[in-house]
Amino acid sequence: MSPAEKASILTKIKEVLQETEEQISRLEELNNPIAPENSIGRVSRMDAINNKSVNENALRKAKQKLLGLKSALNRIEDTDFGKCLRCKNDIPPARILLVPQSKYCVHCAR
Repeated sequence: MSPAEKASILTKIKEVLQETEEQISRLEELNNPIAPENSIGRVSRMDAINNKSVNENALRKAKQKLLGLKSALNRIEDTDFGKCLRCKNDIPPARILLVPQSKYCVHCAR
């Protein structure tokens, strides 16, 4: 992997990392419990409970993504960065730019 490709990937990782942290903040705000004294109606309360469940799942996935991005940021200077953990072939830089936290090539990720 060329130094220019690594620089581009580093920039992308930092950009996606910031976006993910912002997303986590928004999702944590959405996951605040609804106080029972708030009169929003039974149907609206059920809808809010359902939305909370969806938001909790999105928050969990965003936190996993954040961990992967931080890991990629720590590994970017390693000699084996950009190599598939399973088959040891190079991961195409375009895939890393698309999914910066990826540790596997497309073939092994299936």
